[in-house]
Amino acid sequence: MAAPRNFIGEPERRLMRDEENNAADRDNTKDNDEDDSPAAKKPKFDKLRLNSFEVGAVVGVFLVFLIGLFCIYLTMPANHYGNINLPRTVSDLRLLKDNLSTYARNHPAQFILGYCSTYIFMQTFMIPGTIFLSLLAGALFGVVRGILLVVFNATAGASSCFFLSKLIGRPLISWLWPEKLRFFQAEIAKRRDKLLNYMLFLRITPTLPNLFINLASPIVDIPFHIFFFATLIGLIPASYIAVRAGLALGDLKSVKDLYDFKTLAVLFLIGFVSIVPTLLKRKRVYE
Repeated sequence: MAAPRNFIGEPERRLMRDEENNAADRDNTKDNDEDDSPAAKKPKFDKLRLNSFEVGAVVGVFLVFLIGLFCIYLTMPANHYGNINLPRTVSDLRLLKDNLSTYARNHPAQFILGYCSTYIFMQTFMIPGTIFLSLLAGALFGVVRGILLVVFNATAGASSCFFLSKLIGRPLISWLWPEKLRFFQAEIAKRRDKLLNYMLFLRITPTLPNLFINLASPIVDIPFHIFFFATLIGLIPASYIAVRAGLALGDLKSVKDLYDFKTLAVLFLIGFVSIVPTLLKRKRVYE
């Protein structure tokens, strides 16, 4: 007699298919867990991807600024060409101030145009060194005009960086500061009802770097008008400190001397005042 043939019905076939699918899912889960290993979490250059339009837009904006600065540079008298450089130390800044004081006095409009263009360019493209330009404003223009100049340029440069980040910022900031971005997004979500007060606190105090705030704000959906007014008002205390220090440039040894414990305590006190309405509202809610 022939051996009996095994007969598998439809329920058994369905059960076998389910087991195979579950096994495949387990394999995929294992692969994903391996991708979450510390080595896989490290930033990789291939994660920073921009399309051709984004790259073209950034290069175009950069070239417009660069051409504008070059044209301003050509309007300067020939004897000042060799005196222009971006300072990196307080000693460099003192030398630059001595070289430019006569030019700023004799050609104020041209100097201010070049100063503003340079400041906004550096802020837009996240080039470090604007603190030296703030000190220079105090050294050359005094407290009142210096503060007006610094606050205007810092706000304009931050706004320009805001819109540039709106175009290309998400892959950049996700690559550079993924954890900080998640933290910032969670904090913003909790404070939507008093967002201006929170942004003022961040601008006044050194809780988060201004560079990060400029880049991250459009990514976490902070409205531009709140970003603008928080920047305009919140940068006044720090600008005042830098401009006042520029008046006594000869006594300044390092930019680190600008923010001693007393100065930081004052900034945090002013920042705390800016969030008092938020704290009071939260207290009333819990009561």
